[in-house]
Amino acid sequence: MLVPITVLDIIDILLVAFIMFQFYRIIKGTSVFSIVIGVFLIYLFWLLVKALNMNLISSLLGQVISVGVIALIVVFQQEVKRFLLVIGNRYLKNTKLSFKRFFTTEKDDSVIPAVVEEIVKAVQSMSSKKIGALIVIGRQSLLGLYADRGQKVDAAISAELLETIFFKNTPLHDGAVLIENAQILAARCPLPVTDQYALSSHFGMRHRAAIGISEQTDALVVVVSEETGRISVADAGEIRENIKPDELRNILLMEKVW
Repeated sequence: MLVPITVLDIIDILLVAFIMFQFYRIIKGTSVFSIVIGVFLIYLFWLLVKALNMNLISSLLGQVISVGVIALIVVFQQEVKRFLLVIGNRYLKNTKLSFKRFFTTEKDDSVIPAVVEEIVKAVQSMSSKKIGALIVIGRQSLLGLYADRGQKVDAAISAELLETIFFKNTPLHDGAVLIENAQILAARCPLPVTDQYALSSHFGMRHRAAIGISEQTDALVVVVSEETGRISVADAGEIRENIKPDELRNILLMEKVW
C-alpha cells in the first residue's frame, strides 16, 4: 500500500535537510565531525542488534541513547552556540532592518569610497612591506565586547594610522584593529581562534583568529601575512587567500560591509 505524500511532507523533508546541511557546514573540519560519525555508527549498531532481537546489548545501548540528547548538548555546546550565531548573523547580514539602524546614525554613503580607499591603501602598503595586519570590519554585529579587551581608539580611518598601529615596534601592533561605523573603534584586541583542525598548516594565528571572529560575528576580516605579505579575507568562517588590492576594494564596496 502506497503512503500518500503531501506538500507538507515535502516541506518537512526539505527543512530537515537544510538544517542538517547547515550543521554539517559548521562542524566540518573540526573534531566534532568525527564524534558525530561515531554517534551515528553506534545508532546504526543499536538498530541492527534491535532488529536481530539481541535483547541484552539492545537494552544497554537503548539506555545510552535515551540520555544521549542531554549528553550531545553538553558535548556540542560550542557548536550549538556557533550554529545559532551563524544563523542569526546571516539573517542580520541579509536583512535591511536591524536594531542597530534604529540606534545609530546612518553613515553618509559618499564617505564610504574614501574610507575604503584608505583601508586598501594601508593594506597594499603593508602587504608590500610584509607587515602583519588583522583588520575586523563590523557589519551588524556589535564589536564592543571585543573592543573592551583591547585599547580604545575612536579615530577616523586613515592609511597612515593603520600602518602606524601595525608597525612592529608600536605598542598596538599585536592583536586586531576593530572598525565599526566607518571608524577605528579599538586596536590591540585579542580575538577568538577557530577550532577547525583541517586548516592548512601555513595558516598562522592571525588567520585562525580571523576565521574565529568571522564564525562568531558577521564581520568581514582582512589579514596581511607577515611571512608572505599575502592578503586574505575571512567571512562566515571561510577564508579566501591571495586577494589583490583591486579585488579587496570591490569586496569592501560590494559585500554590504557598511
